[in-house]
Amino acid sequence: MIPLHQVLSAERTYVEDFGASKKKVLQTIAERLSKTLSDVSDIELFDQLIARERLGSTGIGSGVAVPHCRLNGLHSPIAALIKLPQGVDFEAIDKAPVDLIFALIVPTDATDEHLQLLASVVERVNNPDVLHVIRNATTSEALYEQFIGTQP
Repeated sequence: MIPLHQVLSAERTYVEDFGASKKKVLQTIAERLSKTLSDVSDIELFDQLIARERLGSTGIGSGVAVPHCRLNGLHSPIAALIKLPQGVDFEAIDKAPVDLIFALIVPTDATDEHLQLLASVVERVNNPDVLHVIRNATTSEALYEQFIGTQP
């Protein structure tokens, strides 16, 4: 299994406002991630994230969302971690606003890796103690360290 620290970097970890709506947050994620990828446009990435959301919200509850998609031309999975200053309506299963987002983008043919990475993230954030530690991070660097360093 691919460890989370191989797909998430400190440079793709943010403690900041990404927008006041789910659509704006996903658009900002697409803009930020596309800047770190060659041959991937923010529009293409945004379209894939929105297409996945149309299948059902990726808001998994407890203020956490895990938007994800597959993308042609990507060679290895990448992720972004975002802690928002205020919760956003993500149409989560528990109806709670989302303030923690783990966005995962995988190559089109990376089915097993995709599922394993999603399971690893969900397992980690399903632990209330881990969520508490992560939510207490006040900088991007601290958020990255706390997320990578916590064990599910």
